[in-house]
Amino acid sequence: MTRSSVTVAITGASGAPYAVRLLECLLAQQQHVHVLMSSAARVVFATELDWQLPASPQGMSEALQQHFGVGAEQLRVYGKEEWFSPVASGSAAPKKMVVCPCSTGTLSAIAHGSSDNLIERAADVVMKERGQLILLPREMPLSAIHLENMHKLALLGVTIMPAAPGFYHKPESIDDLVDFVVARILDHLGLEQTLQPRWGYGEESK
Repeated sequence: MTRSSVTVAITGASGAPYAVRLLECLLAQQQHVHVLMSSAARVVFATELDWQLPASPQGMSEALQQHFGVGAEQLRVYGKEEWFSPVASGSAAPKKMVVCPCSTGTLSAIAHGSSDNLIERAADVVMKERGQLILLPREMPLSAIHLENMHKLALLGVTIMPAAPGFYHKPESIDDLVDFVVARILDHLGLEQTLQPRWGYGEESK
């Protein structure tokens, strides 16, 4: 398996379990993961997962490394104003980025090229370098503004993947619903996954 790099940005929308499961799967495949987490995302993690993550990037890196059992060479968290980090530069940033979950505020900032923090800048870099950007908005109902921003980004080649799990696989737990969404992310990233069989292949494809 070839190790590659992926940027995972986590914002303040509801859906922390999606982010954790995605990180778990990426790290299990030996991907090198650059993590960007907003202040609001830390609040969501505390609310939805009872995780009290440190505010400093270094402390957060150590906490996540310990939780996932990986080293600094595989996972690192960058602060919102670390402009000298690899993800801020077109010559060094990974060609793949997932914003999971993606708040509508972040969606708007990316759609308008704001680049006021590292999450927005990293997304801007991936777009201008013709890389792969996947956004997982988690909001309902959607206003015309949200839809316009999604439409604008979709026309620019960004994958808009709402965190909307299916039910045809007869989920028996919340974990099954989370895995459904994360499996689709991994499929789009071109990575192997055994979380969810592809349509029409049944259990034997797992």
